[in-house]
Amino acid sequence: MPLPIINQAFNLANQTTILDTPIEYVKGIGPSRGETFRKELNIHSVKNLLYTFPFRYIDRTKFHLINEIKADNDNIQLKGTLVTIEKIKGKSNRSRISGMFKDSTGFIELVWFQGASWLDKSLKPGEEYIIFGKVSLFNGKKTIAHPEMELLSDANIAIASSFDPVYPSTEKMDAKGLDSKARRKILKALLSSINDNDIPETLPQYIMEKLKICSAFEALQWIHFPANETQKQLATNRIKFEEFFYVQIRLLLSKMYRKYKYRSAPFNLVGDLFNTFYRTRLPFELTNAQKKVIREIRVDMGMATQMNRLLQGDVGSGKTIVALLCMLIAIDNGFQACMMAPTEILAQQHYESIKNLLGDLEVNVAFLSGSIKGKKREVILSGLVAGQIDIIIGTHALIEDHVIFNRLGLAIVDEQHRFGVAQRASLWKKNEGMAPHILVMTATPIPRTLAMTLYGDLEVSIIDELPPGRKEIKTIHKYESTRPQLIQFLHSEIAKGRQIYIVYPLIEESEKLDLQNLNDGYERLLQYFPQPDYQISVVHGRMKAADKDWEMQRFINRTTQIMVATTVIEVGVNVPNASVMVIENTERFGLSQLHQLRGRVGRGSDQSYCILMTDYKISKEGRQRIQTMVRTNNGFEIAEADLKLRGPGDIQGTQQSGLLDFKLLNIGTDRAIMDTARNIALRIIEDDPKLERPIHENIRIQVLRLRQQYKDWGRIS
Repeated sequence: MPLPIINQAFNLANQTTILDTPIEYVKGIGPSRGETFRKELNIHSVKNLLYTFPFRYIDRTKFHLINEIKADNDNIQLKGTLVTIEKIKGKSNRSRISGMFKDSTGFIELVWFQGASWLDKSLKPGEEYIIFGKVSLFNGKKTIAHPEMELLSDANIAIASSFDPVYPSTEKMDAKGLDSKARRKILKALLSSINDNDIPETLPQYIMEKLKICSAFEALQWIHFPANETQKQLATNRIKFEEFFYVQIRLLLSKMYRKYKYRSAPFNLVGDLFNTFYRTRLPFELTNAQKKVIREIRVDMGMATQMNRLLQGDVGSGKTIVALLCMLIAIDNGFQACMMAPTEILAQQHYESIKNLLGDLEVNVAFLSGSIKGKKREVILSGLVAGQIDIIIGTHALIEDHVIFNRLGLAIVDEQHRFGVAQRASLWKKNEGMAPHILVMTATPIPRTLAMTLYGDLEVSIIDELPPGRKEIKTIHKYESTRPQLIQFLHSEIAKGRQIYIVYPLIEESEKLDLQNLNDGYERLLQYFPQPDYQISVVHGRMKAADKDWEMQRFINRTTQIMVATTVIEVGVNVPNASVMVIENTERFGLSQLHQLRGRVGRGSDQSYCILMTDYKISKEGRQRIQTMVRTNNGFEIAEADLKLRGPGDIQGTQQSGLLDFKLLNIGTDRAIMDTARNIALRIIEDDPKLERPIHENIRIQVLRLRQQYKDWGRIS
């Protein structure tokens, strides 16, 4: 029978509360301001307004003195007099406002580059103000750009709370009189007009008591207007916990639902093909991590429920051999297997690698991509339908409607983050009657906290050791002044028969970024490595796919000794003979991207090098990234560091609808809260999988609300 929590008809639409009130009916807003809220901040209702939290607070009890402040300081608050205000016309006919501000210890310049006309009319020289902003150096002077200004007479410090909230805004919001000061007034009136019955509690009482969590009503009151640091922290922790708790509840319910709904054929037999290959064809002894992963996958595929497993393995950890062994189990049980890769060159490399590994074993392996046409394509398609092809490896071409399998038992997706949800789903839906087992693989290490967020509904396997014989890549940071020695080193590597990658962040010169670019770099390399003695491939994202593949193939075939490229070679080029990776303007790349680029070398038995080139002037964050790269080759350690430095939104492939839309939770730093929320969610679903117990009524109702909001319960399958 269907699972009630997933399929129960529960009409929430008629259960309107004060939270559903349209924004224009809030006191102090009205139709015109309401429209501005909608257009500028996507705030449509009371709930949207209350759940748009402050992004910082002004501590009204603390003021700095001008003679004590330093440039590049944190945001500071000053109290003093606006001495002068002046409208200055710039070179491009755009005006800016410049002002001079003083207190008892000195003067500081204020500057605004936007809203000049409005500011010119509203600011009053000679009046006392409280200002808030960040100090920087502008034309050699200490300056505060775009400070928040409030007349001292309006601030009423004596009765203000210690923490005044500051909200996200826009120029149009400010022009409508909806700056932070006005928003504070609106929210204070709104919060004073509602009580705890108006804010539905979404957590069970026993969880709140156990974790000493404040109520939903208190959280909203305190997050906007905390009386002290304790209230602010209690409200913040409550909201963070709830955000992650419901992500985990949804993922666990999704996992449970999929196990109920999708039946797959159990692969009970580990037969002749697997055993013959394992005993006689393995090119090297499997690592303990590989053996552990294969055992985990065998258990999953032995069940009548669909396997849904994510295989994480750092660059060069041996995921392909694991995938092949799993495909042999499917064939031993009378089923076909497929592997889909995001690019033709990567798919082709998988095909050739697997063909070589299988040798003369009686396994029919085919390759399919968009470039396979005519008679050759027809033979492959008919062989698939007839069941004559055991393994097919290809690109997006595998998901086309006319690609029909006889008995697809296992679908493997490599570099899964390069495919959309619909693409992955259309692949496994090709099997009539029963869903194939699913194995998705990635060489992009995913931090545990992020994996818990994105893939909490999947089983996760990790290959966390490299095959024996691989030498650790030596990573070295060099400045531009050492380029002559670098060129000499590259010549010596090429003389040994090795090949070299040189990667640039841009294709064409940018006026905004003082970067070494690919075109200039190529021209300069020709001086150091002249033709015909040396050959250089050039690859970038604006090339046609056929031209790009041709250049890559020349490098793979050793026709060229150097590949000059942008990050298009980040994933998928396997050239064991390449021993050096030079990354220009390293500070412009993210950590995970740098690690992926480094993984293009070190794939053979020779010592490999990754050389990080920068100018002397590097930001603090850029220096941290480079130090991390030099310190460690561990992809998971690098991914954790990247998450802390840049946040989840920048990590490639992680944007999932509704999963990273956290308002307060930071998955890079809030691990303790996440672990607690995950463990409690697990216990609840194990104990009450249908959320039928009265103590979980709040959870059941909130899940149904969220189900209306987010439709993508199963993203991998």
